[in-house]
Amino acid sequence: MIGGFLSLFGRQAVSIAIGWQIYEWTNSATALGLMGLINVIPLIALSLPAGLLADRCDRKRIISLGAVGAAVCSLVLGLLALGHDWMPHWAPLDWGNRVLLRIALVFEKQVGSGGLNFTDPELPLIYLVLFIQAVIRMLTWPARASILPLLLPKEKLSNAIMWNSTTFETATVAGPALGGFIVAWFGFASVYFLDAAIGLLFFVLLLRVRYLNKPEPAKEGRSLWTMLAGAQFIWRKKAILGASTLDLFAVLLGAITELLPVFAKEILHVGPIGLGWLRAAPSIGAVSMALWQAHRRPFRRPGAAMLWAVGGFGAAIVTFGLSKNYALSLAALLLTGVCDNVSVVVRQSLIQLLTPDHLRGRVTGVNQVFIGSSNEIGALRGGIMVALLGPVAAVTLGGAGTVVVVLLVAWLVPDLRRLKPLNTLKPEE
Repeated sequence: MIGGFLSLFGRQAVSIAIGWQIYEWTNSATALGLMGLINVIPLIALSLPAGLLADRCDRKRIISLGAVGAAVCSLVLGLLALGHDWMPHWAPLDWGNRVLLRIALVFEKQVGSGGLNFTDPELPLIYLVLFIQAVIRMLTWPARASILPLLLPKEKLSNAIMWNSTTFETATVAGPALGGFIVAWFGFASVYFLDAAIGLLFFVLLLRVRYLNKPEPAKEGRSLWTMLAGAQFIWRKKAILGASTLDLFAVLLGAITELLPVFAKEILHVGPIGLGWLRAAPSIGAVSMALWQAHRRPFRRPGAAMLWAVGGFGAAIVTFGLSKNYALSLAALLLTGVCDNVSVVVRQSLIQLLTPDHLRGRVTGVNQVFIGSSNEIGALRGGIMVALLGPVAAVTLGGAGTVVVVLLVAWLVPDLRRLKPLNTLKPEE
């Protein structure tokens, strides 16, 4: 848990530094958007193979190799940042910059090539390293997400997932904040070198990890259907399918993070400091809820709790969209974090508790496609709806749509409503 927290903390700090660095060099919003594309391609292409890898190979070894690979990538990013003034203008790098400029001009015609700067020879190399880092992260994620049941007694698993959720939310708040300060005080390279050191520390911490429960060997042969076994299992287990569908549409319809600057400036009139609190509010709510859940008994009716939580998330989004009062908007965003944490903990617990170990990596990979793609598509949906309908209508309709999806899932997936307490669930034989 400590290694995972530090790893995520470093990754969040790097995300702030690299975005700042690329925008400072290029003055291009499209250059920032390409970073999202770099993350989406491995997500779509590798989620299913990575899940199969987690089921076929030792998960601890996969995570260890991924930690070292990510550390090497961050080390290279640090060296590229230090070499900004002496990097030679090799022909392939200049060609890469010309391609990036042409892509940017497709979306930023109003700026023109004179307002954009794609001349730094390190820039194509940075995108290449970021792509390699995204591939490593995607190949190791199913193993990281499915190793927990091998380390703990079954009755402790739900509580451990809550603690993992707490560390995740804490890292997503602290990482970007500290990353920004380090960039301001010591420069970009310092953040990358810190993340490289964290990756190596994560590797060292993993050396002492021992399995409490023996991994189950994969039972199937090698085929396309073997890789798709996770999707088949989710389709058969309606409770997991319903939980994943709820989270998918909650993120798809209720994603508002990218729209917060519009509300802060145009509607709430609070400026950058107020925007910072709006960005932090969901994570603060999620951490508070996770700490509370970690000290209470598991939900007696986890499926019903998840339905109420996602419905509450939608209602909070509607409240935020209609609010013109900063305090009410802040409270609504806090509530979205509280509700989201309940939903995440129940969904992850169902996947870990109901899935046989020899399928757990593949099921996790399919679930990652659900949630990861909905984040990116949700951001696109929000931007298009704001352009067509305005920010208030875009957000309120998204929140209302989330509530409608909850009602439909509650009606169509009775297995989710009738779920027994988490500590009584077990994988099917």
